[in-house]
Amino acid sequence: MNASVHPIPAARRTPQPFGDHLRHWRQHRRLSQLDLAHEADISTRHLSFVETGRSVPSREMVLRLSERLDIPLRERNVLLVAAGYAPMYRERPLADPALDSARRAVELILKSHEPCPALAVDRHWNLVAANAIVPHLLAGADPSLLQPGQTNVLRLSLHPQGLASAIVNIVQWRSHIFERLRQQVMATADPGLTALLEELRAYPLPPGAENTQLDGEHLGVAMPLQFRSPAGVLNFISTTTVFGTPVDVTLQELALETFFPADDATLQVLRALQAQG
Repeated sequence: MNASVHPIPAARRTPQPFGDHLRHWRQHRRLSQLDLAHEADISTRHLSFVETGRSVPSREMVLRLSERLDIPLRERNVLLVAAGYAPMYRERPLADPALDSARRAVELILKSHEPCPALAVDRHWNLVAANAIVPHLLAGADPSLLQPGQTNVLRLSLHPQGLASAIVNIVQWRSHIFERLRQQVMATADPGLTALLEELRAYPLPPGAENTQLDGEHLGVAMPLQFRSPAGVLNFISTTTVFGTPVDVTLQELALETFFPADDATLQVLRALQAQG
């Protein structure tokens, strides 16, 4: 029976007053009105009036509060619109001509990383692009998890019909993914990521999975991955890179996942795969 691919729910877009959005983010960041007022250099009284709708914030105030609350660009646009202003941050597909330079940079990074696997994902971990090595490592996954435009790399790695049975340190890898998603949910309050985390947590471990703990784990920096392939067990170190100071929603939400060989045997296998084309 083929595994089903569940679409990521759309982000929350229920029309709400600006004050409700502001209160949601302030509470999500676990700040009191006094704390946020101090951070934004405004009076607590004025902040209270803004939250209750008794005062209309200026565009500058919306941006200042968004900055102090570290709100993602996508949601800053939501706050601007709720306050009666035009969105500030553009969201364009990576194929848009205006993002040619960024797209070429992504393609160059992925290509230059060969013979090691590397891929780009969006904010919900859906596959955007990958270099020529990645398909060699996905051959054992159910085709339903590899549909063009619908491949979620986290679902693919943990799904019983995905790559879970090929990951030697699957218990450690799962914990790593859960923690990363938890941190993303805390940072973005994205309901799509919350739903994805709940879905992944419900997946069972592969039969006979062992709690193999590999050295070299540094949360947010690097993660070891041991992967069974037809050519033998491959050892990787996985890292994630994001754009530094983007002003485009698409670029802020884009991440590059790169895998480095942890031993010479793995490098030789990767070179052989590259030679196969």
